[in-house]
Amino acid sequence: MTVSPSDAPRPDIDRLVELVATVESTQRAEDADGFLALFHDDAVWVTGGGVRLVGKEAIAAFTRSVLPGAMVGVTVDYVVDHVRFLTPDVALTGVDQEYRPQDGSPSSRGLPSYVWVRETDGRWLLAVGQNTAVPT
Repeated sequence: MTVSPSDAPRPDIDRLVELVATVESTQRAEDADGFLALFHDDAVWVTGGGVRLVGKEAIAAFTRSVLPGAMVGVTVDYVVDHVRFLTPDVALTGVDQEYRPQDGSPSSRGLPSYVWVRETDGRWLLAVGQNTAVPT
């Protein structure tokens, strides 16, 4: 994993990696509420299918319509490849994502980018997400 700047605070890096792991675990568990708890109210999310969702309400409606049942026969892994602090309170995580069907069919990959903002209470929330599929 690369980090920029190289002297970024380790506790912040660790927390962002934990949050990406929560994205992974909530997706695997099809836990829409847990997934949505990660988002800022004014977040913007672009789905792997290229649909832009603006605001947590739109993200919630979409998530609740697609997440239940989405992981049947599939598992997914997320690995943080890059963390870039744009400011001390705004960070980007670049993620390598792999979906592996349990039936042995070929895996598919994604390269999501997530922009996180630190709230005044210290919590990091997902403000922007772009879920980009990697062509086979």
